[in-house]
Amino acid sequence: MSSPAKYKCTVCGHVYDPVAGDPDSGIVPGTLFEDIPDDWVCPICGVGKSDYVKMR
Repeated sequence: MSSPAKYKCTVCGHVYDPVAGDPDSGIVPGTLFEDIPDDWVCPICGVGKSDYVKMR
């Protein structure tokens, strides 16, 4: 079984890893990127989800 997809911020390079989540922003480990609330922002530079791209 493969790991869930990671997403990378195109502005600062932050990588959202679903395995780790973003606990500081209230996103629990195991939360897929698609399931993050639409108002979530990059914890580094503050841009929105639309500025993230799926990593291959």
